[in-house]
Amino acid sequence: MRNEQIDLKTLDTIFNNMVRAMGQSKDDIYIISEQSRVNYEQMKAELEQVKREIAILIKNNDLLEEQSRKSRSHLATVSRDFKRYTEIEVREAYEGANDLRLELSMNEMKEKQLRARRDDLERRLAGLLDTIERADQLVGQVSSVINYLTSDLKNVGEALEDAKHKQNFAIRIIEAQEEERKRLSRDIHDGPAQMLANVLLRAGLIEKIFNQEGKDFAIKELQHLRESVRSTLIEVRRVIFDLRPMDLDDLGVVPALKKYLSIVNEYEEDVTVEFHSFGKEERFQQNIEVAVFRLVQEAVMNALKHGKPNSISVKIEWLRDTLNVIVKDDGIGFDVNEVKEKSFGLIGMRERIDLLKGNMKINSIKGKGTMILFQLPLKIEA
Repeated sequence: MRNEQIDLKTLDTIFNNMVRAMGQSKDDIYIISEQSRVNYEQMKAELEQVKREIAILIKNNDLLEEQSRKSRSHLATVSRDFKRYTEIEVREAYEGANDLRLELSMNEMKEKQLRARRDDLERRLAGLLDTIERADQLVGQVSSVINYLTSDLKNVGEALEDAKHKQNFAIRIIEAQEEERKRLSRDIHDGPAQMLANVLLRAGLIEKIFNQEGKDFAIKELQHLRESVRSTLIEVRRVIFDLRPMDLDDLGVVPALKKYLSIVNEYEEDVTVEFHSFGKEERFQQNIEVAVFRLVQEAVMNALKHGKPNSISVKIEWLRDTLNVIVKDDGIGFDVNEVKEKSFGLIGMRERIDLLKGNMKINSIKGKGTMILFQLPLKIEA
């Protein structure tokens, strides 16, 4: 019996130590990120200086090449008819041609060294940028986990005092954590992870494009890279917001959705997002409110990521026993029959619908947009 008893003070101590250690880790990661930013700026300034020196050398080498060509031509003339020239003039012709050749050779060697230095700096800058992005992502993830541990799990100790339910409760906590980790893994896999990989790949190709295609093509690729970074930032903020909007617990699903969709409108300047709620709004079971919020969130993000819409409409219909949620966009649409079974977005939505014993219908036509209908019972039997 003694083995089954739970020392809550020890549990609290372990929990607090874990949170404290994670907080220290977050601070350490932040310090690494800030130091990397300082190094990045210093290295970037050095790279610009190296590029300026290369440009000056190239210009000087062009001048030296022209002077050397003229000097060699004069030397050839002197060599053919050296009797017409004094000994001093012949010597000066030889020495002048030799000096120009040596100076040009030294400049070319220096240019080669500077180019190697430039290439090394650009590689190191790409590595630093990757480190900064990874550090920022880790800081956000650790902060989210700390917030989760200190808010959603703050009553775990009290719940464990009930000996009759301690085993079932522990199993439910583990299942909930694993499901949340699975969902976050899907979000990060489909979103920031792939986007960051694409940004890193594009960054590595810019120098090659510059050397092979010229400045104009490199600038165009940089513009694409900037858009990729912007999309990644939006996706990371979405993942952070996904963890738990406070308005959902305090005010309910409608205010939470209004705020979320206003944020979408703020970051997606080319897309108009509308929200309408019909019927008598009410508060209901928390699991249903969370499900409604997550379903709308996933549907909207899928439309933005894949549908390329100009407008998105979200409607909620409050009926007596059923809640209807409609998410409609005017994007490019897709063939429902060709949707891959491994689409994490659709899998996540279906999982939530099944848990709440609801229905989901998808109507989409290529070139004419997509409409998703969720039907949820307002009262779910245990």
